[in-house]
Amino acid sequence: MSSLRTVHVTRYVTPLREGGSLPAIIEADDDGLYVLKFRGAGQGPRALIAELVSGELARALGLPVPEVVFVDLDADLARTEPDPEIQELIRASAGLNLALDYLPGSVAFDPVADRVDSTLASEVVWFDAFTANVDRTARNTNLLMWHRRLWLIDHGASLYFHHGTPAAEFVLRADDAFPRISEHVLLGRASAIGEADMRLTPRLSDEVIDGVTGHIPDAWLGEGAEAQRTAYADYLRARVRGARSFMEEATRARLSRV
Repeated sequence: MSSLRTVHVTRYVTPLREGGSLPAIIEADDDGLYVLKFRGAGQGPRALIAELVSGELARALGLPVPEVVFVDLDADLARTEPDPEIQELIRASAGLNLALDYLPGSVAFDPVADRVDSTLASEVVWFDAFTANVDRTARNTNLLMWHRRLWLIDHGASLYFHHGTPAAEFVLRADDAFPRISEHVLLGRASAIGEADMRLTPRLSDEVIDGVTGHIPDAWLGEGAEAQRTAYADYLRARVRGARSFMEEATRARLSRV
């Protein structure tokens, strides 16, 4: 798997206050615009790990996600920001952060007006069940329409169990059914979850999983970084090969909608 690019912030453009962790649009030294996720925000580096792992897994599966990049943030950038809350956030996030490519002109997905074919809907539902993503609901779709195409964003709430589970016990959660998939915004259109499972599962090889988890920086993991990185990989491998309760739960939830 190819390495992720690292860019350096040159300008803080504007906060995105609809996000709970106060992400921001920034300009980088490659002249690109990105949506920056701050390491020093409320959920801390775990949210960045979830964003990185799930975003790169989605890419490996062929799902439409913006490019994920590492972002080097200099604390001195806070000096030109008048908002004290943002100043504090920048200083707390100095160093390595994460960002998604900004999609100019994109609009939030409208569950009523926008159409998604059953194949893609089924793949997204399967993926969000697999990654235990609690945040793709009608209240907060975390989906964008850009050039008439659906894009998946904001995966910081996936792998939610890692906030309260020791790394050594991650693998014990691999067979969790994830009943909250019943709230998924695309569930009503996901009429081919079984087919999505057969199509996507072979793409999650050990090599792919190790490549994705290998991107997680030591600085985000802290003490015992290598053991924690291995724990994420072991969890994902076990989820691919295990009882597949997440897929069965998604299928059950879909049938209850019909």
